Amino acid sequence: MKIATWNINSVRLRLNQVLRFIQEQQIDVICLQETKTQDQFFPLEDFKKIGMKYQIFRGEKSYNGVAIISKIPFEVNSYINWCEKSDTRHVSVKLSNKVELHNFYVPAGGDEPDVSKNLKFEHKISFLNEMEEFFSKDVKNNKILVGDLNIAPLENDVWSHKQLLNVVSHTPLETRLLLEIINSGEWVDVMREIIPHEEKLYSWWSYRNRNWEISNRGRRLDHVWVSKNLFSKVKSGVIYKDTRNWERPSDHVPIIIDINI
Repeated sequence: MKIATWNINSVRLRLNQVLRFIQEQQIDVICLQETKTQDQFFPLEDFKKIGMKYQIFRGEKSYNGVAIISKIPFEVNSYINWCEKSDTRHVSVKLSNKVELHNFYVPAGGDEPDVSKNLKFEHKISFLNEMEEFFSKDVKNNKILVGDLNIAPLENDVWSHKQLLNVVSHTPLETRLLLEIINSGEWVDVMREIIPHEEKLYSWWSYRNRNWEISNRGRRLDHVWVSKNLFSKVKSGVIYKDTRNWERPSDHVPIIIDINI
């Protein structure tokens, strides 16, 4: 089973890119973030035409939005309004093979890494604390968590650890909280188990970098975690950078894992 996660930065604007990616890479389940469209405008029929019949999506106009689109049937689907906000940042399903799949879009957090001065950063920290509490009480097998978590937790998940220590997405508070969620929930960070910590690894490059490949000032904001019992079943994992060169691309690229379940 191939599972992909991708912050698409508007599913309607980049629908053809998503369809192309699913078909070229033979994706079975794709989790999208920042779909940026209300549910009545979600292009569900376009996905059905390529065999992705099973869908759950939650969206709002111009902001946020998450979706799980699958060839594999769902048995259960649900969501949580984290921080008591209805801002469409989470959706989960139980696939017919009994695997529980969570798709997240964690708040970006604004520019100022201070909870007392920046309400957006305070929201992000509260969101992470709620995630830690939830998954520490829900430690069990057969789980996968994916999404744009808006944090690059390790030194080599950013182009410059020293220069970004006070920049939202790589501050000590954020990275500590994300690693606590992994540890307390007994998750495995798939890409960092495959790619050594000493190697640079990114999934996002700012639109401000006109030649993103040459400057290569990226961050690893997108993640795939699996419960410990599933990691031995992961056959491969890749950050698929090709899409960053497509016409009018998202600033994020997809992550694909192939897992034998």
